[in-house]
Amino acid sequence: MASDNESDAELDENYYTFLNLPRDATQEQINSAYRKQSRIYHPDKHQDPESKQKAEMMFNRTKRAYEVLSDPHQRAIYDSVGEKGLKTEGWEIVHRTKTPAEIREEYERLAQAAAERRMQQRTNPRGNITINVNATEIFTPYDESEMPRVEIGSMSIAQSIEAPITRKDMIVMSGNLYSSNGTGNGGFMIAGRRLLNKGWLEICLGAGNGFLLGLKGGRTLTSKVSVNGGTNMNFQENGVIPAVFSTLAVQLDKHTIGSLTLNAGPQSSMTTQIDHSTDQHAISTSFVLGTPHIYFTMSYTRKMLENEMKLKLSAKVGTFGFMGEYGVEKKVSKYSSLVATVSIGVPSGVILKLKIIRSNQSYVFPIHLSDEIVPAAVFYASVTPIIAWFFVKKAIMDPMEADRKSIEVERSKRQNEQRLVAKKLEAMAAIHLMQSTYNRITNEEQARKGLIITRAIYGCLSENSTQFKPEASHDVTIPIQCLVRDGILQLYESSKSDLPGFFDPSLGDDKILRIEYTFNDVPKTINVKDNEPVRLPG
Repeated sequence: MASDNESDAELDENYYTFLNLPRDATQEQINSAYRKQSRIYHPDKHQDPESKQKAEMMFNRTKRAYEVLSDPHQRAIYDSVGEKGLKTEGWEIVHRTKTPAEIREEYERLAQAAAERRMQQRTNPRGNITINVNATEIFTPYDESEMPRVEIGSMSIAQSIEAPITRKDMIVMSGNLYSSNGTGNGGFMIAGRRLLNKGWLEICLGAGNGFLLGLKGGRTLTSKVSVNGGTNMNFQENGVIPAVFSTLAVQLDKHTIGSLTLNAGPQSSMTTQIDHSTDQHAISTSFVLGTPHIYFTMSYTRKMLENEMKLKLSAKVGTFGFMGEYGVEKKVSKYSSLVATVSIGVPSGVILKLKIIRSNQSYVFPIHLSDEIVPAAVFYASVTPIIAWFFVKKAIMDPMEADRKSIEVERSKRQNEQRLVAKKLEAMAAIHLMQSTYNRITNEEQARKGLIITRAIYGCLSENSTQFKPEASHDVTIPIQCLVRDGILQLYESSKSDLPGFFDPSLGDDKILRIEYTFNDVPKTINVKDNEPVRLPG
């Protein structure tokens, strides 16, 4: 699919790999790695101006990596969200005893706040288009001698925009249109919203089904309790219709919120709702007591984050009858999702609902398949979206995703061109500074017939060949030998391009590390993938 833009393609620093440490390194290991690299890169150990300048550059990187990993607070931030988290404004308010999960949650909150500040500079359009399709004749034909008819039963369009005036004031404009069986109606509303201390206030004016005047507001009472409510006055030909509504929400625990909502008006009701949500699951229950119906609803969502998918089940039972739903939501890009839901109930029958979400816009297609619970309708409602998804994915989305990734790699190369050049110069500087260490370790290993690196190459192989591409590979014999300690080479699971003396010769492409070595005077060769751990002798 087309790129969803503004993704951060900037290369991130890997402090663990730079110090050649595992992700669970102890403080003792961190100190040892820092001392080892300081002996190579400390400026005082180099006399000529060129070497001293290179040493200052490498020592500053070593010191920065050590400062982050040896500080528990900074390390928790770095482990949770990477180097970008260390640059996010607002970390000074975060308590230093928070867990990594809480650190990530705090980072996401701060990042969202920053995004919201950017959004204040432009409108925030939201919209919904719903097209109701009547396809009941497919499974319960009116006249079997004729082709089943599929009709558009109704259509509705809703749109709103937010126009920031100041940091605290905003104008919201919204409108809607509805059409069914040749008749229709619509409405328009404009509202002024002001942010207050721990709350907000909104005044709205509307027209459509009579003139509408409304007042809404909300306030956070404590860290766990908030309340909002308001009133509307709808001026119609036969009189004024008032309405009052209010919601009290309470944070019951870290993952659970309870709320009580009261509505007094043409359709009065009282709703009690409890929502529980974690990284893997979400459960919601509600009980509505009102007119014209009383009903109970329960829903369950299984969040499959690794597959960017959500599985949903819900049930609703009351004086109107009952209804059960099952469905799936699949994220197909950064801002886009597809949703397919099958609804089975009495008296609603079988309905297949397809939904496309693109940023703040949604397109909904409820397809009414039968007025009664027909097994064939249930079967095809369940199977058709799955077959359609695999066809669209293989024939359209996968090729588009391959193109998108190719474009993203090229964009990343352009964005990081200067940094890649700097990394290459830094790698050459590191190799220059390693020369004396390399000679010392090589002599020690030769004396004990230990681990001697005769040649090491890092980069991309030519297609259908075991040979490296000259323009996409480089020699890393010296850096690899310098990582040998007491006859053992240990590399951890991460990209080798972040090791001292390494650089990425071909951003976005698959790379390998080939090591030719001798141990006890026996020559051997190994090939390892870029992120594969290494331990020699193995």
